[in-house]
Amino acid sequence: MDVCREKIEAFLLRSMEDGLISDGVLAQDINQASSFWRIREGVPEALMKAGAVYKYDLSLPVEKMYDLVEEMRLRLGQTAKVIGYGHLGDGNLHLNISAPQYNDAIFAQIEPYVYEWTSKHRGSISAEHGLGLMKANKIFYSKSPGTVQVMGSIKKLLDPNGILNPYKVLPYLLSSYH
Repeated sequence: MDVCREKIEAFLLRSMEDGLISDGVLAQDINQASSFWRIREGVPEALMKAGAVYKYDLSLPVEKMYDLVEEMRLRLGQTAKVIGYGHLGDGNLHLNISAPQYNDAIFAQIEPYVYEWTSKHRGSISAEHGLGLMKANKIFYSKSPGTVQVMGSIKKLLDPNGILNPYKVLPYLLSSYH
C-alpha cells in the first residue's frame, strides 16, 4: 500500500473519530474516481435545472464548515433547499441555496446573514473564485478597512490607469477610476 493512501486513510479515520466527518470513501481505481467527480460536478448542474440558485464560495475553519449549512436549513425552513459541499483540505465551502424561483424574501433571509455569520466565525466571504464584481463591495466582512486601504494603494501603484480587472476585489467607491 502506498504511503499517500495510508496517510489519507489515517486522516479519514481520525476525522471520523473526532466527529469532523460522518462518513467517507476513497476511490479504489480511476473509474471510481471519475464516478465521484461526475457526482460532484453534477450537483451544481442539477441545482440550476431545479430553479433559482443562490451560490456562495466561502472559506471557513474546517470544524465550522458544515455549521453554516445547518444554520441556513433552520433559518430557511421549507422555503429553500440548502446544499453544502467543499474541500476539507482548505476549508472551502460551496454553499448553494435552491428555490423554485428567485425571491426577494428568501434573498433577505440569506444576505447579509451568510456574510455576517462567515465573518463572525473568522472565515472569508470569498474562497477559490475570488470576489469579482458582485462581492467587491462586501470585502469588509473579511478584511479590515485598513487592510482594504492598503490593498487599494498597492493596486493604484501597480495599475495607475485602473485597467486590470476594474471594479473587482476592491470596493467600487474606493477606486478613483470611475
